[in-house]
Amino acid sequence: MKRLFSILIFLTFIATTRAQNRPNIILILADDMGYSDIGSYGGEVQTPNLDKLAKEGIRYRQFYNMARCCPTRASLMTGLYPHQAGMGWMAAADLGTPSYQGNLNKECVTIAEVLKTTGYSTYMTGKWHLTNERKIEGEVIDNWPRQRGFDRFFGIIPGAANYFTPFVYSDNKRYKASDDGNYYLTDAISDTSVKFINDHFTKNNSNPLFMYVAYNAPHWPLHAPKKAIEKYKQQYLKGWDVMREQRFAKQKQIGLLPANAVMSPRDETVEAWDNLNPAQKEEMASRMAIYAAQIDIMDEGIGRIVNALRKNKQLDNTLIFFLSDNGACAEFITSGKSKAVDGTADTWESYRINWANVSSTPFRKYKHYTHEGGVATPLIVHWPDGIKKNLDNSYAVGYGHLPDIMATCIDVAKAKYPSTFKNNKIHALEGTTLVPNFSGQSNHKGKMFWEHEANIAVRDGKWKLVASTKEDAKFDKANLELYDMDTDPTEMSNLKNKYPQRVENMYNDWLKFANRIDAFPLDTREYNARMQYYRRNINGEFDDNFGGWNIRPGNSKVGIIEIDKGGRISGKNSALVEIKNKNGKPADLAMFWPFRINSGEKFSIALKTKANKPVNFYVRLEKTDEPSIKLIDELIKASNETGNHNFVSKPAGEGGMYRVALYYGAMNAGDKVWVDDVRLAPSN
Repeated sequence: MKRLFSILIFLTFIATTRAQNRPNIILILADDMGYSDIGSYGGEVQTPNLDKLAKEGIRYRQFYNMARCCPTRASLMTGLYPHQAGMGWMAAADLGTPSYQGNLNKECVTIAEVLKTTGYSTYMTGKWHLTNERKIEGEVIDNWPRQRGFDRFFGIIPGAANYFTPFVYSDNKRYKASDDGNYYLTDAISDTSVKFINDHFTKNNSNPLFMYVAYNAPHWPLHAPKKAIEKYKQQYLKGWDVMREQRFAKQKQIGLLPANAVMSPRDETVEAWDNLNPAQKEEMASRMAIYAAQIDIMDEGIGRIVNALRKNKQLDNTLIFFLSDNGACAEFITSGKSKAVDGTADTWESYRINWANVSSTPFRKYKHYTHEGGVATPLIVHWPDGIKKNLDNSYAVGYGHLPDIMATCIDVAKAKYPSTFKNNKIHALEGTTLVPNFSGQSNHKGKMFWEHEANIAVRDGKWKLVASTKEDAKFDKANLELYDMDTDPTEMSNLKNKYPQRVENMYNDWLKFANRIDAFPLDTREYNARMQYYRRNINGEFDDNFGGWNIRPGNSKVGIIEIDKGGRISGKNSALVEIKNKNGKPADLAMFWPFRINSGEKFSIALKTKANKPVNFYVRLEKTDEPSIKLIDELIKASNETGNHNFVSKPAGEGGMYRVALYYGAMNAGDKVWVDDVRLAPSN
């Protein structure tokens, strides 16, 4: 027995030692941050903590994301191309094919799911944005972080939030953050990350840790405390032309760019700073000051995370990655109660293409595009125990791509990437480990590919083939450009006419890739057009609960509208409407499904019903802002037998926003009706 006990102690010691030898991994992602914003990539924003990680680790001159938020997050988490994970476009819509379903699929695994199989504890803080927005609205949690491998989660599930008054998520619960004037989402993400680290090493210090910290900063809206904004206000009165020149000069000075590199010219849509009047300069400087403050606050939080690792004596054996999800964001965003550019909670603004052009220094283009300004990201890697000391403050050999992060995590964690997971076949890993770079070697990265909104690219060694496509235009092979990225990292000298055969070969490689990941048909519709297409696909079986529906609940003492999961009609879910006590008043209960109709279009509406007794309610197809304009106005008589109801509308006299409306005001106390299988379709 003593010998057996000794063997068990020895085996436990060996297992613990192995667990401790494997590094902790912390993956930090910034949101909408450009290539040159932080100090170690040429920026003037004060980022001492990130700069220190760069000085004590390695940086990549050429590392690439997937040009947009959701595709990048899908690729980063799974080690696949976005389309393979179901996220060829955005979580905003299911465009009708598996590659563009806007929801992380079951043919992929996350880093957290893989590392859990080898003993890692897994944590996430920040922005998820890998679940279809209709499912988020309906609180369908099957694809939230806790369901995709993370032991603990705090942050936001959708793509943006008010920094001061957000709805936040703790594991699978959604709640409104404190509105006491002191809440700031970036700080909450940082502080919760610190808490998770401290909790882990207090309770589970024999297990390595994987943590994904996905900041929402500096994504719009421009929100930051006044004190942080004031720190930068005067600096940006120099203007974007001066700031671009200063960043470019610093990038050369620190060796990020070769001495003969050429900076792209100011974007042709951006006016020269000196042409602005004083009021315009003040407003635009304020925009960039708020943006800079958002990055500054994120960097302070990263410092607290690093300090927590140091206090727990884990910093040396922690592999830290820092990168951004896409290039600088040139989107024009303006909303909110206030139009003042002051960073307060009532505003909802972006910093505009004018400053995005600075963040992209020295490149052309922005988020959405596959030119360098859209896909080039800083990548800082810090790991004292795993990166050779003589490489501190140096640049990695070669280039890399998002799927390489998963491959690297698997490598250092001594994990195995699965071919099947939870009885689902998993796509083969697309990444290449970066570990050779940690000893100054090449990882021999070969071909890499992109497709987003028909913006395409191929990288093969020093060569890059790239093309951009305008909204609502067809992809045109004539737009292909070819660059030598060794001598021309800013894509200023197009060599397509000099090397036509290389262009043809690389384009054929891209076609094979696009067919392999099911990228076709290439979609160039603008955002709202895709959304309106998706709105016509009604959530009529309530698989996503009430996701996409607008519910008018009225007085809960009078009646309720809720999801019944009892399989009453055709599927598991149905909408249940119950009138409790009318008190002599009509029940102000209704359900609305808004969508856009073009002039002259007709639609059919079909639905199924079942009631506890004879019940009447109305179905209408009406103009959203003028409900008196009705294309359908019918009384539905429901009974305790399943009823099928079908209606065809009049042609729309004018285009605009309409809605399927179910009005339950005619129901009486004690009435219950179930509604299911609501169908909306164009009609001839």
